[in-house]
Amino acid sequence: MKKVLIAIDYNPVSEEVVNKGYDLAKEMDAEVCLLHVLSDVGFYGAQYPTFMGYEGYTGMGPDLDLNLEMRKIAEEFMEKAASHLDDPGVSTHITDGSTAKALLAYAEEWKADLIVMGTHSHSTLEKLLLGTVAEEVLEKTEIPVYMVPVKK
Repeated sequence: MKKVLIAIDYNPVSEEVVNKGYDLAKEMDAEVCLLHVLSDVGFYGAQYPTFMGYEGYTGMGPDLDLNLEMRKIAEEFMEKAASHLDDPGVSTHITDGSTAKALLAYAEEWKADLIVMGTHSHSTLEKLLLGTVAEEVLEKTEIPVYMVPVKK
């Protein structure tokens, strides 16, 4: 295994995922890439007409300034995450879309040999109604996955 892709989000437990994934990659003398998916960014920037008497949303279409701001925040986050490892060989990548689908698409594009990701502790009801990114990745991937169990 020569390429390890480590998926992280803004949850503080990502530090544990990064550390364990990086340690594993170094034991295998593998290249490391940290990946962050901007999921449904357009939703946060959508502007809607007045509804239920609420006039906070006007016009239609995405707010491009918000999209750019979210990307800047993600870039800063990834820069800090990579510098945390103090290894200039670590690369980063930011992509958009459904988290599991975007993660798997980039893993294939980058030709990852291993995906490292955390398993957040969700309630049974959340898992039943929403599923989890980890479940979807495991269900659809052909690339081995190293799951790091993390608790809130």
